[in-house]
Amino acid sequence: MKTQQLEYKYLALFLLISVLVMGFGGLFLPGPWYETLVKAPWTPPNLAFPIVWGVLYFFIAISGWQIFAHDNKNLKLLWVVQLFFNALWSWIFFGQHWMLIGLVDLVILDLMIVLLIIYCIKSHLKLSAILLTPYLVWLCIATSLNTYILLNN
Repeated sequence: MKTQQLEYKYLALFLLISVLVMGFGGLFLPGPWYETLVKAPWTPPNLAFPIVWGVLYFFIAISGWQIFAHDNKNLKLLWVVQLFFNALWSWIFFGQHWMLIGLVDLVILDLMIVLLIIYCIKSHLKLSAILLTPYLVWLCIATSLNTYILLNN
């Protein structure tokens, strides 16, 4: 019983980390600059972004919890680094208005999540691989949106 309680304490830690990263991203909102940009026709409505990201950060937290329970330092490092690149994008794109650097950040993040999913599968962390898949899909959408904005503004 004590071991299970300890595991849930770690889950709370990963949820907190995800909330903090989401909160950091929330410091850099689209604002008036973003409203003036020509956006892709497939851009979701503004309301979709906090809802989707809220769910994805929950999935990211659970995957991190499972990854850190596993004995693979490279997997753990990759999870931490991807979260850093995730947090960095909002500051780069919305905070600094650096569209090209934002795109580079997203491409790196896309590749890291592909690797993370592959390593999770190889490490028999199926739940983590499954939870990271919608994250990868959303990142690919974000990459396409960032690319469109870069090419059309």
